[in-house]
Amino acid sequence: MSILIKGKTVHFDDRYLHVELNDGRVILTPMSWYKELQAATFTQLTNYQFICQGTGIEWPELDYYLNIESMLLSQIKEQAA
Repeated sequence: MSILIKGKTVHFDDRYLHVELNDGRVILTPMSWYKELQAATFTQLTNYQFICQGTGIEWPELDYYLNIESMLLSQIKEQAA
């Protein structure tokens, strides 16, 4: 049985993209990893939606998508380095 990693909320600060998961964990990844998001306005950043049963994030105005599981794996690899 596979457990889907689903997003609950998305927040930003000057350095990090924060994604709260439905199980309470929070993924923090540097905004510098996402050049398209770094160049976006605050209004564009807050215009997101969860897609694929909550496993991805889409910014329709930016035509940009992130897979939450990939973000989690990237965070784990970064912490291990």
